[in-house]
Amino acid sequence: MSRYTHFTKQTFLVILVLVGIILPGPVQAEPHTIPFTPGERLVFQLSWTFIPAGEAVMEIKPHSSVNGAQVWHFSMTAQSNSFVDAFFKVRDRIDAFADSRMNHSVLYKKKQLEGSTNRDVVVTFDHQNQTVQYTNFTEKLKPLAIMPGAFDPLSAFYYIRGLDMANDSSIERPVTDGKKCVIGIVRIIKRETIKVPSGTYDTWLIEPDLKHVGGVFKKSKNAKIQLWVTADSRRIPVKIKSRVVVGSFVGELVSVTSPGNNSNPVVPRIADN
Repeated sequence: MSRYTHFTKQTFLVILVLVGIILPGPVQAEPHTIPFTPGERLVFQLSWTFIPAGEAVMEIKPHSSVNGAQVWHFSMTAQSNSFVDAFFKVRDRIDAFADSRMNHSVLYKKKQLEGSTNRDVVVTFDHQNQTVQYTNFTEKLKPLAIMPGAFDPLSAFYYIRGLDMANDSSIERPVTDGKKCVIGIVRIIKRETIKVPSGTYDTWLIEPDLKHVGGVFKKSKNAKIQLWVTADSRRIPVKIKSRVVVGSFVGELVSVTSPGNNSNPVVPRIADN
């Protein structure tokens, strides 16, 4: 596998791993508010240094039901561009379902097509018995014990958007992908103004602990993932950056679609100079 192909794989791994390690803390049983609504759509351009690699989209779908209960439906897709397709084609989709009060996950699905890798994962949650069941096509694992209030990786990211942030604080939350259940930790580093293709934003810079993440992150001595979210109540992610042994990956927000405003970002922006 060439160095470029190897990094291409890790570029999209960062997007998929990111939402599984940025997790809020048990000091707050539930978010103060739910700062998002169905119809929100965030589009990110992905690149390795200055080389365009593809696109990622995060969406909040209309409310649906699972086992008769109303749930939130979040989705994320990642797709390599035509140039990268020649080296390592990526077509990934995650669908996550959380209870209406954002207290825990209910169902998690992941369709993963990356090069020769093909997975169709379904993780079902049984909060009465505190277990999850993982299946991948015909593979079915034994039920896994989970901690109370556990989220799937994608729902965990949306949960954090309802929490308060402050300089030099750290927060944590249980998360599971169906194969293991861990406590993830994120640190709020500082407040910072940054500029991306969709505008200039007042943001919080946050960094997740990578101790539960393997692959290229474990092999990189100074590996780091950074995420900038708006400093208003909506906590919209506007930039993602990782540093690993094979290079630097960046994802930047290029457009926001929200209910009632179908073309322009509705988060607070700072006028360009």
